[in-house]
Formats: sequence, structure tokens, C-alpha cells
Amino acid sequence: MTETILGLLRHGQTDWNIDLRLQGSTDIPLNETGKEQARQAALALNPEDWDLIIASPLSRARDTAEIIAQELSMNVVIVPELIERSFGAAEGLDHASWRKLYESHVPIEGLESLEDLRLRTHLLLDLIANEYSGQRVLAVSHGAFIRKVLTIVTNGELPRDGERLSNASLNKFMHADGRWTITDYKPEALAI
Repeated sequence: MTETILGLLRHGQTDWNIDLRLQGSTDIPLNETGKEQARQAALALNPEDWDLIIASPLSRARDTAEIIAQELSMNVVIVPELIERSFGAAEGLDHASWRKLYESHVPIEGLESLEDLRLRTHLLLDLIANEYSGQRVLAVSHGAFIRKVLTIVTNGELPRDGERLSNASLNKFMHADGRWTITDYKPEALAI
């Protein structure tokens, strides 16, 4: 039985994270706290636990991955499927404004539908299971995308209602016997 391990790490903090603003596909950089979170995550990770690091092309994830990769003496492969959900014209809104707009059912230009996000999530899981079979892959991505992976793999059990995934949090999954399972659920940030 071949086991493939996927660790999904949320990128470090940005200024928009502090304000609870929707970032989506807007390329917001890490702030100094986010860079430090990436350094702390790197120190908390054992390089012998990972075969490769992949990342979303957005700078907040890519830079988090690069900081970790430098510490672990690894390279980063950019994987477009890891990009955050596009919130279209709603990007930049605070969470309360987004909720109000979303619940009003007003069409939001450029919003990636939940169905499209689900399909893209399955594309990533299939990519990892097939192209990286038997490997231990650390993937740096984004909150909404990681939440969707958790929802799919746990059949809606995780994340729990109202639970936030902290910046620099790591959740681990395993693919074996043709299916994905969660092996370690930790919504809080990695710490040394």
C-alpha cells in the first residue's frame, strides 16, 4: 500500500488578515509578523518529514514557502491549483460586509463559485495522489482553499462552525487505498 502525505500550511499573516479583509486572488504580501510566522513554522518542521514543498503562486504563500524552504534546504514548486478562491469584486471587503453581500444573493462579479472551488480542490487532491504518489508533500496555500480541502476530506465534519484556521497552521492528510483521510487537524499556528 502506497501512502502519500499532504501537509497543508496556511501562509503567514498579511495586513489584510489583521483587518479580516477578503484577500482572495488579490496578491497581498506578507507583513513582518507573517515573515516571522514563516520562520517559526520552518523551525517547528522537521526537514526529514518532507520530500518537497509546493506553493500557491500568490506572493503571501510563495514567500512563506520560500522562507521555509530556505531553512529546510529545499526548493519550492509553484502549483496553480493551490491559489486562493477568487472573491472577485468583493476582495478587500471586511468579513462582515462580505457576509452581508454574500447573503443578499446579489451576483458578485468574478466570484469563484463553490462548485468551481470544489472541482479545483479535487484537481489538487488528484494531482498529489497521482504525480506525487508515495511522497510527503508540504503545500503552502490559503484559508478558504484549505477549508474546502478539510470539508471535502472529512465529509463536512471539519472545520467546525466558526473555527478559523490561523496563519501558519498545518493540517495533515494521507492518501492510501484510493482515498484521502485527515491525520492531524490543527487550526492553530505552528510553534517551536
